[in-house]
Amino acid sequence: MDVERVAVIGTGTMGRGIAHVAAAAGMTVRLHDVGPDLVEKALLEVREALDQGVARGKVEPAVREGALARLHPAARLEDAVGDADLVVEAIPESLELKRALFARLDAAAPAAAVLATNTSSLPVASIAAATRRAARVVGMHFFNPVHLMPLLEVVRAEGTASEVVDVAVHTGRRMGKEPIVVRDSPGFASSRLGVVLGLEAIRMVEEQVASPEDIDKAMTLGYRHPMGPLRLTDLVGLDVRLAIAEHLHRELKSEAFRPPALMRRMVEEGKLGKKAGQGFYRWDESGA
Repeated sequence: MDVERVAVIGTGTMGRGIAHVAAAAGMTVRLHDVGPDLVEKALLEVREALDQGVARGKVEPAVREGALARLHPAARLEDAVGDADLVVEAIPESLELKRALFARLDAAAPAAAVLATNTSSLPVASIAAATRRAARVVGMHFFNPVHLMPLLEVVRAEGTASEVVDVAVHTGRRMGKEPIVVRDSPGFASSRLGVVLGLEAIRMVEEQVASPEDIDKAMTLGYRHPMGPLRLTDLVGLDVRLAIAEHLHRELKSEAFRPPALMRRMVEEGKLGKKAGQGFYRWDESGA
């Protein structure tokens, strides 16, 4: 099955990034969110990202023009998914919200459509159970920023059909991603490893082992990570990572995933990272 029509539900950082790479790969994309202003903002930010790519010589002008022509807002969910080959959900990391959305997608999307969730840690099987087509539900976990990060984590629940996994892998490759396939287990592969590293880095800040900058340098220079765990936490959002850590702590019953007190305090104070302008680093409008 070749995916030509994609619906992206949710236009936050991940949703607009997924729409960006799908449109750039030649797919027609319909974007939907709870308000038209959110969709318009997302379309503007995709345009800006493509413009930056052209300015840096990373994106051909023809690719930019084609991608923008294939991006379309959809005011109603039914309009977004009515003829979709693939629907990608990118709403907040809440099992209750995702299950409610997937029940609606099940009713509105074509029977042959693949329904994908971008969840980074929630059980795909529990999301799929809200539908009558669990075999056609799969995890497609992209990474931020989507247009730059090459990894795609394809999550196969126990009931996911093999052909649906193949569609997710093939589509990911068309988007320029390098897919890995993992079993539906708490935290999958990437979140389980990445979150535990980030939490330990936060504990080190809490214990004044070193500054955030030096802790990050230890990983970028000593282990050749492209980005330190604290800077990455700022990019993902401390609130998002806190929710993931709480979920993994409950599911895995491991103290390694217990959120540090510093993390909880920063979230309570609104220091959520880049989107708030303050986290472990200060961020200006240019993202520095």
